Amino acid sequence: MIEVKEEDLLRCPTCEAVNIDKGRENVCRRCGSHIYKHKRFKTEKSWAYLITAMIAYVPANLYPMLISSQFGSIEKSTIMGGVILLWEHGSYPIAAIIFFASIVIPVLKFLVLIYLLISVKYPIGKDSKINKHKLYYITEAVGPWSMIDVFVVAILMALIHLANLEIIAGTAATAFALSVFFTLLAAHAFDERLIRDRR
Repeated sequence: MIEVKEEDLLRCPTCEAVNIDKGRENVCRRCGSHIYKHKRFKTEKSWAYLITAMIAYVPANLYPMLISSQFGSIEKSTIMGGVILLWEHGSYPIAAIIFFASIVIPVLKFLVLIYLLISVKYPIGKDSKINKHKLYYITEAVGPWSMIDVFVVAILMALIHLANLEIIAGTAATAFALSVFFTLLAAHAFDERLIRDRR
């Protein structure tokens, strides 16, 4: 029985079959697709998505997330403004959930992805592979929960149909959705095998 090292295994991007690395020309044993073992430009795509997400996150916090119009009076609320308003009205759990989902989690995801992308190129601290894998999986797991702010706006728009009250999504809702989307792409584009390959 031939023993194959884990670093000699390649995953087919088409059918997900596991193949043994045979050198330059690798063809999938299942679907026949060509498999390339990239040694360069492994983090550039992830960096591009992450930078785009961070750029989109700036207007998501500066522009209004929710615009309400009642009796000709228009009120605009940013993410942080909405959290403060909910807190002042005594809705502490909702304010805390929106604060963590819309402010804390996105910023932590940015920092974790930056750390992972830098650490696979340069050694940082003890360079623990286990911790990096955990950080990566946590980032992927909590990613969709950042959309809670956009969901709240969508629910309010769908449920409130009063004659004198109109609620519409602000510019920040689009920017925030784009930020979350590109953060998910950045996490997905990050090849976790880089953590293992980093010596």
